[in-house]
Amino acid sequence: MFPPRHGLIPMFWTITLLLLALAGGLLAVYAPTEATMGEVQKIFYLHLPVALNMFLACSVVFVGSVGYAWQRRPAWDDLAQAGAQVAVLLCSVTLITGMIWGRSAWGHWWTWSPRLTFSLMLWLLYVVYLMIRPSIESPQRRALVSAVYGMVAFVDVPLVYLSTKLLPDIHPSGVDLDPAMWVTLIAWSIPITMLTAGLIHARFALNGAVRGAATTEPPVIPTDHRPRMPEAHA
Repeated sequence: MFPPRHGLIPMFWTITLLLLALAGGLLAVYAPTEATMGEVQKIFYLHLPVALNMFLACSVVFVGSVGYAWQRRPAWDDLAQAGAQVAVLLCSVTLITGMIWGRSAWGHWWTWSPRLTFSLMLWLLYVVYLMIRPSIESPQRRALVSAVYGMVAFVDVPLVYLSTKLLPDIHPSGVDLDPAMWVTLIAWSIPITMLTAGLIHARFALNGAVRGAATTEPPVIPTDHRPRMPEAHA
């Protein structure tokens, strides 16, 4: 983790934003227009890196879940929760950009192909992960239930990846890119990966701070049981 006193976090975010700006410039003026789909194909340069980093965020949930189940340290639960929060965000972007792309390519906003179905299931799994956490009052039980759930939910990740390779699917299993397309794709992949790592780090730190504040909060003394000042005698 980056120590705030060294100023590495502001530097990290500055570099990430500069690389995103550079990637946007390449997309606008350098990336060629695909002959069949036209300009809408350029959403691919965002869609693919976000989808790959979605898998990365889900892997963080899995690692944090295994870590907590093994060591019972709250920091692992904080990490798993951070990964799930970012995974839901990235999965939402993946589904939305995929729908926009599919509308132009296939003429439909949605089709129940294997990859799209497993991707929607992945989004639902991690949304439910975040929904069940507040319903469990005990921090230890919440972390343990979440850890078990996080390990089971990860099973859907290889299903999303392998669906187009093992099952008939309208979604392409691969793409042919010319050199300019590869350069643009790499230019987008680097800052998107940095953005994912930065968001997970930020959420991890925030989750730890919230947990720490909850454990150090002084107990509330009921009104009827507060100590009374002794009465003065005449």
